[in-house]
Amino acid sequence: MDGPVIDYQAVFQALPGAVALLTTDLVYADVNEAYLLLSGRAREQLVGRYLFDVFPDNPNDPAATGVRNLHASLRRVATTGERDTMALQRYDVEDPARTGRWQERYWSPVNTPVLAPDGTVALLLHRVEEVTDLIKARGTRGGDSTRVLEAELYTRARELQDVNERLRQAHAREREVALHLQEAMLPAPRPLGHHRAAVRYRPATGALNVCGDWYDLADLTGTGHTAVAVAVGDVVGHGLIAAGVMGQLRSALSAASRVATGPAQALEVLGLYARSVDGAENTTAASVFVDWTDRTLTYSSAGHPPPALCRPDGTVAFLDQATDPPLGARPEHVPRPQARTAFTEGSVLALYTDGLIERRREDIDTGLDRLARSLARHRHADPDTLADALLTDLIPPAGLTDDTALIVLRL
Repeated sequence: MDGPVIDYQAVFQALPGAVALLTTDLVYADVNEAYLLLSGRAREQLVGRYLFDVFPDNPNDPAATGVRNLHASLRRVATTGERDTMALQRYDVEDPARTGRWQERYWSPVNTPVLAPDGTVALLLHRVEEVTDLIKARGTRGGDSTRVLEAELYTRARELQDVNERLRQAHAREREVALHLQEAMLPAPRPLGHHRAAVRYRPATGALNVCGDWYDLADLTGTGHTAVAVAVGDVVGHGLIAAGVMGQLRSALSAASRVATGPAQALEVLGLYARSVDGAENTTAASVFVDWTDRTLTYSSAGHPPPALCRPDGTVAFLDQATDPPLGARPEHVPRPQARTAFTEGSVLALYTDGLIERRREDIDTGLDRLARSLARHRHADPDTLADALLTDLIPPAGLTDDTALIVLRL
């Protein structure tokens, strides 16, 4: 039996709490009746206008922090896609009937993302509860002791907000240092004869889960092979610790690839080494040995998304026949599998980390299909142009939620 048809616009207007919908540029998209009543504004004074043009800080209060705190919270929600509950705020509001007269007001705001079907943040839902009357009434009933208690509550709420802001700034500084370290440890692509390659690294947008992804290209010329080893990996964790682990594992795999008989053996060596590195557990990695003479790809994966091979006719195959658990996932050493497939000259090989294909609330197969379509569409472009096109096609409008490494190699 079908349920009733729900008029969600009517539901929004009937909500008993004061709610405003904002664009990610912090412009009013809609407000409900409770919000109009609470703010003392008409709809035409709000919808289409920038939030802080309507409600600026009290110019008579040099200590006012309402705009700064609310702006930071809303930008955080837009960037991370996660709800943010703010501490108690004093945010004075100009009397709509008496220009220049400001009313002392206290608020308890909660900001929530409204997601589009692709998982990006489409709107911001700003719900606010006014507690001014509660604070003033308690102060009146309880006398001086209650006023002191309410003042203490407000002071502690502001202190908590300041501590949180300093903590976020400290995380931002750590992120910046980790990104510089990451950049220093990731190699620039070296010439591979007449074969062309492009590499890209993109950090997550405004998030801490960065600096665990890596890529590597190892020219095997001079080791008895006419080949190159290409690899990508992803360390669990973030920040300086992940960047440090990443550097150790990338260097170890690069060295192992130069003496290993194939990618499976190289990953076996890396797995044994990872057991001695704190923070390396459950790292994923994929390695492909490209033999130019035989025109074959030999590959192995340790729990990593499969490399993609785009043939000249536009068909895309994912190299998923030699997948094993991540590094350190097994208590005992077991030989890793590897597989081989032929390639046609003019094909494109792409290795990447999961940040390129994964989106919130979306099946990974959808991301893989999106990658295949993009590869096929741009397959005739040079590797640098193709790498940029993949990033443009696959990075969501709100930015990456995980850092991403990418290698594109023309075969």
